[in-house]
Amino acid sequence: MGKVYRAFVETHVLIIFMLQEFPVLRIGVIADPQFALLPPHPTLDRHYARSLEKLSEAVECFNTMPLDVVVVLGDLIDREFENFAPVLAQLDHLRHPRILLPGNHDFAVAPERLTDIHQVLCMPAPYYSQSINGIRLIVTDGNEVSLFAPPEGDPRRIEAQARLAALKAADAVNAMDWNAGMSRRQTEWLAQQLRDAEAAGETVIVLGHYPIYPPSDHNLWQSEEIAGMLAASPATIAYLCGHFHSGNYGLLGGTHFVNFCGMVDTEFDNAFAVLDLYPDRIEIEGFGREQSRRLPL
Repeated sequence: MGKVYRAFVETHVLIIFMLQEFPVLRIGVIADPQFALLPPHPTLDRHYARSLEKLSEAVECFNTMPLDVVVVLGDLIDREFENFAPVLAQLDHLRHPRILLPGNHDFAVAPERLTDIHQVLCMPAPYYSQSINGIRLIVTDGNEVSLFAPPEGDPRRIEAQARLAALKAADAVNAMDWNAGMSRRQTEWLAQQLRDAEAAGETVIVLGHYPIYPPSDHNLWQSEEIAGMLAASPATIAYLCGHFHSGNYGLLGGTHFVNFCGMVDTEFDNAFAVLDLYPDRIEIEGFGREQSRRLPL
């Protein structure tokens, strides 16, 4: 009986070990290509026209891997609606499904094109969730309440003006007109998504354009509220974002907050990553300027 029990235990230990060595989910990650046919910005070291070549390199690399999805965390373009076409043409070469989020720069288009942004990115809605391999990916819309995404006269622009004024009065470090926020309706929806995932025993990864933790001048306007919500959720293991091109990382509660580097920065150095989710950890392989990380769960 002892030998049978020992063999049973050894078999299950081997199964657990094998499961830990195969990722549950593999994600290709790109942040802020910010393509445009513009001369470089020497002060910011941004090379807009070079992003097509960098995207091509990232796509070629991703296509050699068995990824479940490729995510672009916003700012596909720097400005002008016609710049979407060449970026999307490069991404069309991917052999994987893709999730595209808009950033603040994606709304730097003619006013009549503002309502076309989510459609051109093939988004089913400005914010939504989907499940891949049993992992709930929640796509958030940090541009919802802003001075640039809603059309002129939209109540969300008026709300954005009031929010920004209040932040400036409070000397908030992120009181910038190139940041933005979520509506109360969206934050309530997000909270319900987390509760649903917890009840279903699901693991959650949240995607957004704007950082929410650690504090910085690039953060979402109500970053403390959203970061606290995610950190308090036992289902949520990570929040992935772009916007702050230097990149950043923080751990709050049991949630990892990973801010990926902007692809547009520097003339020749690329920046993209592959994220592997294992039962006990997240491993991020960084390419170019992107840092590699091993994040325990």
